[in-house]
Amino acid sequence: MHPQSHHSLQSLHSPSAFWHSHAQKLCWETQYTTPLHAEQAEREWRWFPGGRISTTYNLVTRHVLSGRGAQKAIIWDSPVTGRKGVISYAELQDEVEVFAEVLRGCGVREGDRVLVYMPMIPSCMIALLAIAHLGAIHTVVFGGFSPVECAKRIQSARPKVVLTASCGIEGRRVIPYLPLVREAISKSDWKPQNTLVLQRDELYVSLDKSLRELNWNSLVRSLKTRLGTAFCSCAPQYIIYTSGTTGQPKGITRNIGGHLVGLQYTIEHFFGIRAGDTIFTASDLGWVVGHSYILYAPLLVGATTVLFEGKPVGTPDASTFWRIISEWKVNVLSTAPTALRAIKREDPGLEMAKKFDISSLRAIFLAGERSEPSIVTDFQNTLFGPTTSSERKGLVVDNWWSSESGSPITGISLGLSQTAPIKPGSAGMPMPGWDLKVVSDNGVPLPPNQSGNIVLATPLAPTGLTELWSDENSARLHSAYFSRFAGKGDWFDTGDAGFLDEEGYVHVMSRTDDVINVAAHRFSTGSIEEAILAHGGIGEAYVVGAPDEVKGHVPFAVVVLKASSLPPQGEDLLKEVNDLVKREIGPIAVLSGVVIVDKVPRTRSGKTLRRVVRAVVENAVKGEFGKEVEVPATVEDESVIAGLRERVEGWFLERGRRGGGGKAKL
Repeated sequence: MHPQSHHSLQSLHSPSAFWHSHAQKLCWETQYTTPLHAEQAEREWRWFPGGRISTTYNLVTRHVLSGRGAQKAIIWDSPVTGRKGVISYAELQDEVEVFAEVLRGCGVREGDRVLVYMPMIPSCMIALLAIAHLGAIHTVVFGGFSPVECAKRIQSARPKVVLTASCGIEGRRVIPYLPLVREAISKSDWKPQNTLVLQRDELYVSLDKSLRELNWNSLVRSLKTRLGTAFCSCAPQYIIYTSGTTGQPKGITRNIGGHLVGLQYTIEHFFGIRAGDTIFTASDLGWVVGHSYILYAPLLVGATTVLFEGKPVGTPDASTFWRIISEWKVNVLSTAPTALRAIKREDPGLEMAKKFDISSLRAIFLAGERSEPSIVTDFQNTLFGPTTSSERKGLVVDNWWSSESGSPITGISLGLSQTAPIKPGSAGMPMPGWDLKVVSDNGVPLPPNQSGNIVLATPLAPTGLTELWSDENSARLHSAYFSRFAGKGDWFDTGDAGFLDEEGYVHVMSRTDDVINVAAHRFSTGSIEEAILAHGGIGEAYVVGAPDEVKGHVPFAVVVLKASSLPPQGEDLLKEVNDLVKREIGPIAVLSGVVIVDKVPRTRSGKTLRRVVRAVVENAVKGEFGKEVEVPATVEDESVIAGLRERVEGWFLERGRRGGGGKAKL
């Protein structure tokens, strides 16, 4: 048995004993009464109740006290501004304690909320740690988020203070933040006591005292006082809001103790990061990935974390990641499949990577959306050598998790004595603490290789959510995550579909609502996309279900060609990809159509907005050309949606003309 499987079994059979052993690696002021208190019948659980622990003592102070104060804690690399910087653990301790005093002067105390609307700069990380230092609760809103969505989060979290900067930078654009924050506050019934504004060199803004706006820079300069360490109860560490398209977003919380213990385990045993190592997590502090593996987990073990203000391409080109890995001797890169697709689209042979010394790199971890086998295999073979080779230099590891989980639910652990084999196309095996099942719509566990709903038994692992913010009697938690299988096993519904194979590997194929029913046959969009991507000219493929009067739904694909590919003529591409689909899946899964686009709409974290793609296709099938679709606030570039609509509608209009009508039948 692989050590990962052994750890997983231990964590499920004896969760209290397993997690207690890892909790003792941290420094507690007051020991918890029990590692786990669970009321299974009520689907309620608490990790490390009664304990008191300091986040900043464990992330910063203990490393300084152990003599590693001069070690790099944070590397800031900002190609959009041309700046770089390094903060040692000793310097970080000083900065955090001073800014904590700034916040205390603004009235922030244990349990208060502070909303952070910041770019990817060191001051943001310092602020988050200072909030934790006081035992307060932070909620980070992605910089540049719409005022309407930001207002919802202000209304929900009711922050005592809002922290922002004069601007953020997207590519070559300077985006003023203060007008967006002012509008958000004006739209909310809740008014924070103060707004602290960090002035950046790229944009200086005038502050309005009547709006209780304070200059962050001058407050820090005027203070020399430092606070002692604050040990806090295992209350919420932070609130992170899920990005819904309508209504009030769900505020996910996780307690401090479980959060720190779970992250300590995963950074060490899953990512294989130890003190002195360097991890580059190419995400944003506004997302759960940034919370867990830019900020908290690396500092827990005394590692160095890279804070990146830029994009995988365009800042300045597809070599950015490789340059950072080479310059800062990065050991682990964690990013999204979207980033690797973008790099490969601009540099199909990964020639730019060969210009840099990336020998320090031990692994690339992929999460955020499904990693098709080809992207895993291409980067594995080109950068590290085949997984079957005894001389391989590293691994590409797919892993799957969510805002709700706080850490990977599945993956392949690299920090154990033995590493399980990689299976491109799968998201690895369940991590400790996650009791994962694949069940039918009736909640019945399914046999290996049979697709169904991916669910979790409770209690969730220590990093998992235990409640939603301002959710009286847990009503919203139960309706959002437990109602679908109420009385059918009472599973926690992840919203994802896939299967477990005979070796226990998890294959996450699509969101549950992306499963297509074609003439009573169920197909995951992921399996069809996998077949399409075998086409040598296609770099990205996204399949949605188009309504059909006879079959219910039929698969329809939106594809992005590789940079070196020439656009096919006429119906050639549809025939070519359908030959692949027939061979890999069967004739009933053939595509009704395929449209070539330059880009697909994404969130700012890189996830494809499949619901938007599906809505555009559905409107075109119905002949509702030009109809607006509901767009999440997290969209990166709304102009991409207009381009998508133009191409899709053009395809259907052309088919309609051929058929003699205004609406194309599929």
